[in-house]
Amino acid sequence: MKNNKTLLALCLGAGLLASGQTQAFWFGSSGYTQTKYPIVLGHGMLGFDSILGVDYWYGIPAALRRDGASVYVTEVSQLDTSEARGEQLLQQVEDIVAISGKGKVNLIGHSHGGPTTRYVAAVRPDLVASVTSVGAPHKGSATADFLKGISDGPAGPVATPILVGIVNGLGTLINFLSGSSSTTPQNALGSLESLNSEGAARFNAKFPQGIPTSACGEGAYSVNGVRYYSWSGTSPLTNVLDPSDLLMGASSLTFGSEANDGLVGRCSSRMGQVIRDNYRMNHLDEVNQTLGLTSLFETDPVTVYRQHANRLKNAGL
Repeated sequence: MKNNKTLLALCLGAGLLASGQTQAFWFGSSGYTQTKYPIVLGHGMLGFDSILGVDYWYGIPAALRRDGASVYVTEVSQLDTSEARGEQLLQQVEDIVAISGKGKVNLIGHSHGGPTTRYVAAVRPDLVASVTSVGAPHKGSATADFLKGISDGPAGPVATPILVGIVNGLGTLINFLSGSSSTTPQNALGSLESLNSEGAARFNAKFPQGIPTSACGEGAYSVNGVRYYSWSGTSPLTNVLDPSDLLMGASSLTFGSEANDGLVGRCSSRMGQVIRDNYRMNHLDEVNQTLGLTSLFETDPVTVYRQHANRLKNAGL
């Protein structure tokens, strides 16, 4: 277990579930999102569960719980390798299975949470009913390749320690603000090595489940009893009121003409059964950030998660 705060959060999640079931008894629930197994959400790089009352998965857990889903929000290292983050998530999944008594979970991972959840499913398929990746760089990110190029270039010996220090400091700050008591060190270089194309290829060689064998195809829908799904966006700029669009627009330049969400290319996001790979969403819209300022011309992200929970329900998951 990552820390005592995570265990407390999981127990509180069980309490919220019980509360939600009681509320459903009195006020009614459509059961639309009531999956057989709990839904477990895994954040991406520099992610968190909640900071100062603002959830990473903005409005999504509550919307899923409202119509019957059991939802657990996890937190792992903000910056580290896919394997290290996966081991942290695995410990939490084991606790969730024990707390819920359901035997398995439905994992949903955003961004670096995609490879993180894939790791858990690969090493403990007996605990996982499904893995869904949202805007995850399964074959690496052009932005990570760009940063790796700086690290490996002539300016690397000077620039790399400075950039690493800044990013690790940001990860430490996010970790602190989220209320975590973990002393796990931040590992920006580990994240970079996991998210660039070469690192992703090494990870895929060890854990190929659900990964397409063609450049931009679909992967196996089911491996070792685990169902695999994915979706993503291809619109870096979606809402003029959202200041984070500036960051997404700038980072999207590293992709050239390749369709992307600002941090992940369209083809790289594909895994297992591809629900859709071209939502009018950027990388942060995919988790309904910033504060729900997403495109007015696309399905609301919360609705997309509700639809997917119903998809899992109908698949007996």
